[in-house]
Amino acid sequence: MNGAIDPVIHPVNRLRICVGLRAAGATEGGEGPDREMKFSVLRDLTGLTDATLSKQLTALEAHGYVTRHREYGSSRAEDSVWVSLSAAGVHALEQHLAGLQEIVNWVDRDELRE
Repeated sequence: MNGAIDPVIHPVNRLRICVGLRAAGATEGGEGPDREMKFSVLRDLTGLTDATLSKQLTALEAHGYVTRHREYGSSRAEDSVWVSLSAAGVHALEQHLAGLQEIVNWVDRDELRE
């Protein structure tokens, strides 16, 4: 196998988060400038609640796959949290997706159909 299923990314909510950040270009260390996504936009994109998104981001952050920071407003209600997929997270996601693709490709192998 060239790719490896990553047990940190594999839960569907974490996979949604990583794929959403990558698809939106909210990544660090890419070809362009580092970009971030607002927490509320990521929440809406993934369909997760604030609490679930925060919990899943904590797990991803503990492994160095995402970064987030708070931009303070004049009140807590005006604070913004920004999230991005780290360079390590991009690499882990690419490997994870390659591992999933290899599994999908097994379906096309003739020897499995016998």
